[in-house]
This record gives sequence, C-alpha cells and structure tokens, in this order.
Amino acid sequence: MIHTLTDCQAPIPQSTNVWQFCVVLPQAQIGENCNICSHCLIENDVKIGNNVTIKSGVQVWDGITLEDNVFVGANVAFTNDKYPRSKEYGNALPTLIKRGATIGAGCTVLCGITIGENAMIGAGSVVTKDVPAGELWVGTPAKFVRKI
Repeated sequence: MIHTLTDCQAPIPQSTNVWQFCVVLPQAQIGENCNICSHCLIENDVKIGNNVTIKSGVQVWDGITLEDNVFVGANVAFTNDKYPRSKEYGNALPTLIKRGATIGAGCTVLCGITIGENAMIGAGSVVTKDVPAGELWVGTPAKFVRKI
C-alpha cells in the first residue's frame, strides 16, 4: 500500500507499505513486505531488501544498502560523504547494513562502513567503523558491548 500523500516514483511491491509524506526516487530498489514509515526519503542508488522496517524520519541516501530483515529505528541519520561540501557531489561512499541487523532510534551511521549480520546498534549511538556480525555496540563513538 502506498499512502496517497506520498511521492513514490519507484516500483513498489504490493506487499510493501509506504506511509504518508515519504519521497522515494525512481531508481530505488525496494523489496517485498517492507514497512517505510512516514517522513522518510529514499534516494536513487539505494537497495532495500525484503522484510525491512524503516521507522519515521529516516533518509536513506545514495550508496546505502539495507539487506533483508533489517530494522532502522526512528530518526536514524545515515551519511554518504566523508568530506561533504556545498555544491560538490560525487564523493559517496557505500554503506552496507547486512541481513538481520538492527539500528536503534537516533543513531548516526557514518558512510563507508558495514554493519554485520544480526548486529545491534543501541539507540543514540554513533557508528564510526565496521561492526562485526552478531555483536551489540553502543555509545559515542559506538563500541563493542557483547555478543548477542
């Protein structure tokens, strides 16, 4: 279901929900059974797998891949340029969120990193480097807490 108050320019599977006030650019790839909550932006060079939940207020910029079963909490801030400058484009670094990972609300995820399968990032954390599979990381900057 695509809410009538959404600007959805990409093909969306019938099993996926896109709620009000979202913008989905035409080349974004979005999988089956996803839930994209209100006030989200999804750019063109984005891949979203199946069974992904993106809570309200998230922008998914060019170069970001969310594999199957990923959860992205409300107001997560992704980046895609390590050295951003106004009106200078083309420096996007890819970011990969692997299958089953969870990113808590209010996190910041810097570009060019990988969050491993089934990893969990605690709410409000700032992720500055790769997170291995099956680990819980929290804090600013995010650090290893324990295996999960």
